[in-house]
Amino acid sequence: MDLYQAMSTQRTVRRLRPDPIPDDVLERVLQAACWAPTGGNQQPWRVVVVTDDEGKSGLQAIYQPEWDRYVAGFMARLEGLPDEQLEPWRKIAAAGDHLAQHLAEAPAILVFCADPSQMAITDARLDRISIVGGGSVYPAVQNLLLACVAEGLGCAITTLHCRREDDVRALLDIPDGWATAAMVPIGYPVLGGHGPITRQPPSRLAHRDRFGAPWPGVS
Repeated sequence: MDLYQAMSTQRTVRRLRPDPIPDDVLERVLQAACWAPTGGNQQPWRVVVVTDDEGKSGLQAIYQPEWDRYVAGFMARLEGLPDEQLEPWRKIAAAGDHLAQHLAEAPAILVFCADPSQMAITDARLDRISIVGGGSVYPAVQNLLLACVAEGLGCAITTLHCRREDDVRALLDIPDGWATAAMVPIGYPVLGGHGPITRQPPSRLAHRDRFGAPWPGVS
């Protein structure tokens, strides 16, 4: 699959079949993650590939109540919108409900972890929330997502489990000092899987030379 095609069709797929994923396919998507750039080429991340029923059920028990709280608050903030604007969000919420209720049925749940002590966190002392450290783990997650598209696997990046990181670390024997960064359930899609996505274009997100200066193509 062409890289641009993979990037432009990488949907969040929350309805997954329980069919097992062959080990050679898992190896390829994991290899894609390993090719990602990291600060100082340190690769300060690891991924736990959870395929056993105990681990997957434990992750669902952690994730589902966090999702339920999150989606209730999110939908409450949308109250009052016209139905035509609200309906797409209802569909997204329903797909999220399905994932939360059936998470343990996904054939594999990947939990990405990172060791901050190995990261070149150049913004650690700035008077704002640190962002740079994530650059040493999330490119690996994105590589994996793109590889899933190429392999015909559905995938969804989630982070709500971080609210109960201690429980996740205990469940998966993640050592002290390692943080959880993302949870990615993967599997073959129940429905159509990946397809065209809608995102803002460079004319809205890019600037020429100075912040606020229009990128070519903006009238």
